[in-house]
Amino acid sequence: MKRDFIALLCLSCGLLVATSSFAQKNITLREDNIDDVLKDMTVEEKVTLLVGASGDLVPGAAGYTHAIPRLGIPMTVLADGPAGLRIQPKREGSDQTFYCTGFPTSTLLASSWDQELVETVTTAMGNEVLEYGVDVLLAPGMNLHRNPLCGRNFEYYSEDPLLSGKMAAAYIRGVQSNGVGTSAKHYAANNQETNRLENDARVSNRALRELYLKNFEIAVKEGKPWTVMSSYNKLNGDYTQQKHGLLTTVLRDEWGFDGIVMTDWGVKEGTVKAAKAGNDLMESGRQVEIDRLLAAVNSGEITQEELDRNVRRMLQYIVKTPHFKGYKHSNKPDLKAHAQVARKAAEESIILLRNEYNTLPLKGNEKVALYGITSVDFVGIGTGSGEVNTEHIANMQEAMTAAGFTLDENLVEYYRSCYATQTATEKMEGSAIDKRHRPEPTLSAKAIERQAKDNDVAVVVIGRIAGEGADRTVKDDFELTAIERELLQNISMSYHKELKQVVVVLNIVGVIETASWKHMVDAIVLPWAPGQEGAHAVADILKGKVNPSGKLPMTFPINYMDILTSYTFPYNWEMTKGKKGERKNVDYTQYYEGIDVGYRHFQSDPDVEVSYPFGYGLSYTTFAYGKPSVKATADGIKATVTVTNTGKVAGREVVEMYVSAPAGGLVKPVRELKAFGKTKLLAPGASETLTFEVSAYELASFNEKSSAWETASGKYEVLFGASVADIRATATFKMSKEQAWKVHDVLGKK
Repeated sequence: MKRDFIALLCLSCGLLVATSSFAQKNITLREDNIDDVLKDMTVEEKVTLLVGASGDLVPGAAGYTHAIPRLGIPMTVLADGPAGLRIQPKREGSDQTFYCTGFPTSTLLASSWDQELVETVTTAMGNEVLEYGVDVLLAPGMNLHRNPLCGRNFEYYSEDPLLSGKMAAAYIRGVQSNGVGTSAKHYAANNQETNRLENDARVSNRALRELYLKNFEIAVKEGKPWTVMSSYNKLNGDYTQQKHGLLTTVLRDEWGFDGIVMTDWGVKEGTVKAAKAGNDLMESGRQVEIDRLLAAVNSGEITQEELDRNVRRMLQYIVKTPHFKGYKHSNKPDLKAHAQVARKAAEESIILLRNEYNTLPLKGNEKVALYGITSVDFVGIGTGSGEVNTEHIANMQEAMTAAGFTLDENLVEYYRSCYATQTATEKMEGSAIDKRHRPEPTLSAKAIERQAKDNDVAVVVIGRIAGEGADRTVKDDFELTAIERELLQNISMSYHKELKQVVVVLNIVGVIETASWKHMVDAIVLPWAPGQEGAHAVADILKGKVNPSGKLPMTFPINYMDILTSYTFPYNWEMTKGKKGERKNVDYTQYYEGIDVGYRHFQSDPDVEVSYPFGYGLSYTTFAYGKPSVKATADGIKATVTVTNTGKVAGREVVEMYVSAPAGGLVKPVRELKAFGKTKLLAPGASETLTFEVSAYELASFNEKSSAWETASGKYEVLFGASVADIRATATFKMSKEQAWKVHDVLGKK
């Protein structure tokens, strides 16, 4: 009997042990048991989770994370942005199409100076991410416009870190309101495409803190992205992917980032160093990276604490995703509604650069001579990972017709025929013509003279496109081509002879030279690359259905070499010659200009004029600024200014608030953008009071010697402007005592 009892007890204990073991083996990931799952993971599983996977859940997606089915860890999906979701529009074995909306590019969104608008746009964008089964949109791109020739500037916002950071934060909030994530990129100082995988950006601590990191700081603190993408390049001698001070000390310890850091797509030898530095996910993922990490863990080079730290962050990311939560995506977002969002965003962002003698708006019943190959081959979005597979991108020919204009049919047919011939040639040769240099067809001076007699107005569309992997050039890109210049000259002479006007539409992805030819034309409209519906928005601006309210997010120089950064930018391929690893501006780039980027430089050197200043943009109405009020608060300042529409049509005004710091101590810019706002649509005679609050920390400059942000005591001037060069009202305030915020000195070469 006793033996039977003991046997029964042993059997029961065995069952308990077996049951416990069975339960442990089948633990399933939940939001509240991450540490338990972490304990149950094998080293191989942990390491695998830190390396990207291949998959086919969403064809055309850029990358995936590994699934671990036994622990209930699903695969998650990462796809490109930032002008919309980038996936394959067609799938094998399916009659359904999976097109996405091509929204306005980031540069155009920044031209709106409207954070609420950006958030509305990206809320729609994020819905497509969700409904097409993607967990993270690899956007926003937010490197500064250090130089106008960077090939990916259209994916980025501005030359100013405040405008860039605020736009990015709004972008992030909108996308993530759908329960999907974003990835702020490319962190950091990834400001050229030439040798982008290896270029060493050599930047002072002050320039880093005040310019190239400040926008990321704002986006991280105000937007709270799920992920941040470390860039390809080196920063002061170390790959950013492997720089602990950048990825951990600054990003996490100083700014409070609590998401995951992933690499940009590619394999670098320093996988182990990257993981130790704080890179949680290696994308797009290779077996060699798994092998390296596993060997490092087994040898002790990566400690168990470091491994678990990264894996825990990955698990914390995964439990937030739609795939983990079992969301049943529809594959049917409301593309028609989103197209209207895209059109509205373009309308609110397009910039009017020139409008002599109130050429615009047109009446809407004119017979229009529409010139330029880009009138049919419209640039909605740039190329590379920033491209979007849309069902259709409207061009200027169809948009002008839809708006009620009568087009010169002979010109329409001419450009259609030229485009068809070029396209057929591309197919025959098996390679696409670089659209930056798509040949502009020639028109004889006599033909243009006849057209000037037969039409009421000329609209000339000039196009430029660029994208990932290459920077732009000065000749035939930043500058007009010889054919474009001759076309403008002949059109201007012929139409002005007939007392008729010439309008130019700059359908471009980056800044071009305008000073040498703008006097020849009567009006210039700048829609950048405005997305799939942007041509309709341009037509609405031309017709006066919409009053333009966009402002420049960067400076238009007179000459390329007026920009300080041009002396250290690879603006022609001759500069790439030399021994690899030692090629100036290619293998390494010395940021000699420091903080003198964009308007900061031009404001400090009054002898160098610009074609169009930062923040510039015209309207079909006029605005007056009232007397501002600026008061010191416990944590900074609070400012108000009233804006009144003094014109005859309704419109919106962007108010830019700049601050000039007191002299003494650090050498500072003449003025810096510290806040901005945009009025609602004001009827003639209507007013609105805008309020701005700026903290003392946001007023600070960075002192390299003390490794601290410092706000000097003394008298500050606050300037309210329609651009950085058009100040409409001023006020002053006094900072009674100096304040300082110490940070870690970890960004230089170690």
